[in-house]
Amino acid sequence: MITVSENAKNHALALMKNENHPENAFIRVGVEGGGCSGLSYKLEFDTIKKEGDQEFEDKGIKIVVDRKSFLYLVGTELEYTGGLNGKGFVFNNPNANRTCGCGESFSV
Repeated sequence: MITVSENAKNHALALMKNENHPENAFIRVGVEGGGCSGLSYKLEFDTIKKEGDQEFEDKGIKIVVDRKSFLYLVGTELEYTGGLNGKGFVFNNPNANRTCGCGESFSV
């Protein structure tokens, strides 16, 4: 399961509204090769589910992840931070044993 913090939920809903996404839009998260630690996170709004996608709902937010990425993201919480190091969505991933300084890539 992938969860969403209350803060991330509020920012995601605001972004979906401001960017005029349809009501059936969801957050698609994933993992791809690259970044300084080997794997990078992907996050986007989407409306089309693909074969093999895993779907979760937490706090009223639908999250979809492809089967391969789910193996790396199981147990992850999507958070939103507005701190001094920049603001944006952050993946709190219990499977990552090393992350880069910016938090956008990781390794397992």
